[in-house]
Amino acid sequence: QVQLVESGGGLVQAGDSLRLSCAASGRTVGPYVIGWFRQAPGKERELVASISRGGITTLYADSVKGRFTVSRASAKNTVYLQMNSLKPEDTAVYSCAARTSITLARAERDYNYWGEGTQVTVSS
Repeated sequence: QVQLVESGGGLVQAGDSLRLSCAASGRTVGPYVIGWFRQAPGKERELVASISRGGITTLYADSVKGRFTVSRASAKNTVYLQMNSLKPEDTAVYSCAARTSITLARAERDYNYWGEGTQVTVSS
């Protein structure tokens, strides 16, 4: 099975940018749909972005469209989440997850493997 490790989180100010990385080990990330989720304190975990196996198809939460971009670098066995124009409401623990089916999905239950997450804090 694939193991996922996130990195790149931190404390930034509103308007700043961050790039999160989701590095895979154990298996190549190529056969998996990858999703980025976030969970803020007291809230349910939500899908932020998802990318197809070939990297051609993506989907985003409405709240991040136009600000976040998901991409994958197969040679590095890594998936990225570029986050621009960050807002305080983007503060959350961000996790990546892998899905064995070929279609994109928004629900947590549709993903099979999860990383531990990385904290993103955006100050106003």
